Amino acid sequence: MAEEQGQVRRWATASAGKAPGNAALPAAGAWALVILTALNFVNYIDRSVLFAVQPLVQREFPGSDAKFGLLTTAFFFCYMVTAPIVGWLADRYPRKFIMCVGALIWSVATLMTAVTHNFTELMVRHTLVGVGEATFVAIAPSFLSDLYPEYRRGRVLSAFYLAIPVGTALGYLLGGAMAARWGWRAPFLVGAVPGALLGLLLLMVPEPRRGAEDRLAVTLERGTFLGLWRNPTFWTATLGMAMMTFAVGGMQVWMPTFLSRIRGVPLATANLRFGLMTLAAGILATMLGGWLGDRMEARRRGGHCLISAIGMSLALPAVLLAVFHSGSWMYPAIFLGEFFLLLNTAPLNAAILNSVSAPIRSTAFAVNIFTIHLLGDAFSPSLMGYISDRSNMQMAFVASSVAIALSAGVLYLGMRYAPQLPQGD
Repeated sequence: MAEEQGQVRRWATASAGKAPGNAALPAAGAWALVILTALNFVNYIDRSVLFAVQPLVQREFPGSDAKFGLLTTAFFFCYMVTAPIVGWLADRYPRKFIMCVGALIWSVATLMTAVTHNFTELMVRHTLVGVGEATFVAIAPSFLSDLYPEYRRGRVLSAFYLAIPVGTALGYLLGGAMAARWGWRAPFLVGAVPGALLGLLLLMVPEPRRGAEDRLAVTLERGTFLGLWRNPTFWTATLGMAMMTFAVGGMQVWMPTFLSRIRGVPLATANLRFGLMTLAAGILATMLGGWLGDRMEARRRGGHCLISAIGMSLALPAVLLAVFHSGSWMYPAIFLGEFFLLLNTAPLNAAILNSVSAPIRSTAFAVNIFTIHLLGDAFSPSLMGYISDRSNMQMAFVASSVAIALSAGVLYLGMRYAPQLPQGD
């Protein structure tokens, strides 16, 4: 405890005499946001292409739904194990070099899919992609937080995380269209090059001073690793995000298969429709969520958590209607379910960033990544595949619905622990 207190005092003393902001880096925020967002697009394109072509892969490498669900589980296991190591390194060494290495790793692993000829090789490739992507995703938000103050982070993160729905949708669209014409390996070849180029371009971004834009004081709870475990703001936002991740992960992996197998929609058509809905819902929801979160935070403490809790509450009936209704309301319900789930992306990540201070921000984000995937999408595809094998795909989506309800409850609770953010212009 005494050592922790000393660390906090040293950091507070070192920061006290410095004016907020990165005065020497006038264009650093915009440049970093463009490069990191573009890398995030490629990240999610590479990740979701496999979901789009999964039935074709299953045809070539025969196996049960549960077995193919393990691909995603293996990906996220390596992703989770890598994130804490990377977070520790990022709080001590220049972050842009670590992110560049990560982008090169996942790009090479994506390229390796062109020479994959059995399920074991596909599993190895998928785990390497997880290592590379974790090296980028665990660091990028904390890097951006050193370029923008607390009251603007929701809007900034809404731009960065726009890559989740748009990149995911492009993965479905690219995978579905190219696989139908040239086979399921073709989209992986296209997805490998941009990540490597953008990773190298990242080396041109100036490294920002840590904590340069923070207005909230550094405390034991916010500024030390041991204090993190006693930080209720961090943990309520993280657990709420974990349940959201469970639901989103299951929907992304199994919705095209659900539409093809249960509703009789041709696979290419299912990928096209689900991809377009993900694209439209994601753009609207992610941008609106960041703006609403910042606006609500300016009006009341815990505004980021409140917007997210409302989003999860509205997502629940939409997802249930999408899965159990086969009539004209099915597609609108899928759209609304995705919209209200993705509404929470920017506000929840802003709540995570603002719950801790610069000395441990990358580490905290890595712990967040480990937790949300351990409790979320690392096992939801496998669990849903297991339920589907023993019942049907509709019952598999009940597990996602339970997770949505739990997320809403935890986030309503998290409002009481959120800090009061200082406001700016």
